[in-house]
Amino acid sequence: MESSPATAPALDSPVKIAVRNLSVFYGATQALRSVSLDIPEARVTALIGPSGCGKSTFLRCLNRMNDRIHGARIEGSVNIDGEDLYGADVDPVVLRRRVGMVFQKSNPFPKSIFENVAFGPRVHGMRDPVALREVVERSLHQSALWEEVADRLGSSALDLSGGQQQRLCIARALAVQPEVLLMDEPASALDPIATAKIEELIQELKRDYTIVIVTHNMQQAARVSDYTAYFYLGHLVEFDATSVLFTNPSRQETEDYITGRFG
Repeated sequence: MESSPATAPALDSPVKIAVRNLSVFYGATQALRSVSLDIPEARVTALIGPSGCGKSTFLRCLNRMNDRIHGARIEGSVNIDGEDLYGADVDPVVLRRRVGMVFQKSNPFPKSIFENVAFGPRVHGMRDPVALREVVERSLHQSALWEEVADRLGSSALDLSGGQQQRLCIARALAVQPEVLLMDEPASALDPIATAKIEELIQELKRDYTIVIVTHNMQQAARVSDYTAYFYLGHLVEFDATSVLFTNPSRQETEDYITGRFG
């Protein structure tokens, strides 16, 4: 079931992230098994597969969030623009500025809308109030939230609806100007209208960012992604253009999962 770069599809965009022979262990449990995958720049790559198949583990490898898990061990390589993310000289904090993340459950800070978005830039040393205001406004525009909150930036972020909170978390991630945006089931807790707004936003953002999204929703993967990777039991079973993988997959296991006969 292991994939290899030789069988990967021809990409229509330069490679942003190159993963080679990536294996992840949590203690004695192996969560990923020798995964190799090229993630294209300024495209949306969806990761699909049943629960526990390694999707989120793979996603967390792309900004070293697994470093925070006791007993986690990683083999193989992950390169972004040719730089080894696991090199001894790489600062994970700096890396996470380049590779932002939006989680399944929106997690705004118990602060104002303005302070939520300004948090990252402040951490990285921005103090000028005019510059901060510009970053906050730009990020809220990018997350399609500005028009809804422009007149209440001082209000608590916790007063926003679930969908607005998730877009605020996207704005917070964008405020530090990452190159890559990781999304772990960003719409799974939202209603259909809020989900549609997140999906529209993803289509807008891919013009400027490389996006990798984990989703359990086959229809969502088909709607928002340019490429799709199907994981099962820690293996990368198949990776191809979404239009190909959903209509003419090369592996029977992939077809069985997509059509609902399995998983």
